[in-house]
Amino acid sequence: MTTLRPFTCDDMFRFNNVNLDPLTETYGLPFYMQYLAHWPEYFQVAEAPNGRIMGYIMGKAEGTGENWHGHVTALTVAPEYRRLGLAKNLMDVLEDVSEMKKTYFVDLFVRVSNKVAIDMYHRLGYTVYRKVLEYYSGDPDEDAFDMRKAMSMDVHKKSVEPLKDPVRPEDIE
Repeated sequence: MTTLRPFTCDDMFRFNNVNLDPLTETYGLPFYMQYLAHWPEYFQVAEAPNGRIMGYIMGKAEGTGENWHGHVTALTVAPEYRRLGLAKNLMDVLEDVSEMKKTYFVDLFVRVSNKVAIDMYHRLGYTVYRKVLEYYSGDPDEDAFDMRKAMSMDVHKKSVEPLKDPVRPEDIE
């Protein structure tokens, strides 16, 4: 039975099996610690019965006014645990936290080339809000989609009305 629980400092010494995947963005330990300190409710882990980390989600709440939103910084599941619904379960937790914080939407960035993730996000109700040119610093030829899902605070779903023209990373608020 999989356990979804808050991420802890000790998990940083146990999540290499997840972070070694080439599609996973890996950050320095201070970055993870910052998220854990500022937004612990947005940092969750999926753990197998044997204690092995199966995946995790890391996010935050940011913005002001109608731009107040939940943000998915990282969502990853180890290759051997994919196709079990773990990503959906982790996203559900983040969306529930975002609803409790009365955000207007949840957003995330995904590589344009990551068709599997894009299809999953579409199934979860996310739409492409805009394209961000050369978003990934390690790969300047790789663009990202900024995908969004409206929360209940956005009654008229204004936050997910797509923009027609692509933007550059420096144009993102």
